[in-house]
Amino acid sequence: MDDLLIIILRTLLIYFIILLIFRLMGKREIGELSVFDLVVNIMIAEIAVMAIDETSVELMKSIVPIVLLMVIQITMARLSLTSKKFRDLVDGSPSIIINKGQIDESVMRKQRYNFDDLMQQLREKNVSNIADVEFAILEPSGKLSVMEKNPKEKGHLTLPLIIDGEIQRDHLSILNKTELWLRQQLKQKGYTDIKKISFCSYQNDQFYIDLIEK
Repeated sequence: MDDLLIIILRTLLIYFIILLIFRLMGKREIGELSVFDLVVNIMIAEIAVMAIDETSVELMKSIVPIVLLMVIQITMARLSLTSKKFRDLVDGSPSIIINKGQIDESVMRKQRYNFDDLMQQLREKNVSNIADVEFAILEPSGKLSVMEKNPKEKGHLTLPLIIDGEIQRDHLSILNKTELWLRQQLKQKGYTDIKKISFCSYQNDQFYIDLIEK
């Protein structure tokens, strides 16, 4: 009876500790978890199970690793907010699987993504014909974002050209634009310092520009 009571109390305590920790780590849908987030969540879950099951082990020895994982996750998240390169290293970056109706098999091979995966995720998006797809982007979370062909808006895709003050040269090449063209366009609009731009996208011959907050 005493052992059962201890397990119940430990379970309740661990539950509220983990609930607090996940609130502190921020809200994320399960399908949007990065690989790093997933690893942290799995480790926390494993430690929590051991904390409840191993009643002979001092509870603090389980709580400390859980709190440490929380600190690591929050630190990594903050670094990701300030550095695009670090964010891509930890979370990965989106990959364009279908570009203007053409399947990019080299990108698929790089992501170890096969046609069965592609067709399954298209079906999940209620897309029955791959010929109807203008763009398909494999997000870092593993989800597939799909834009179907529209005769009035064919070929239009919003691509970030600058993120955190860094020019996205691969996106420029997709749009058949050059870095010189981008700099000239921004200069005409009064933006001479690329490093001061937090986000810049281009669609339908229109720029969206957001400056880094001081």
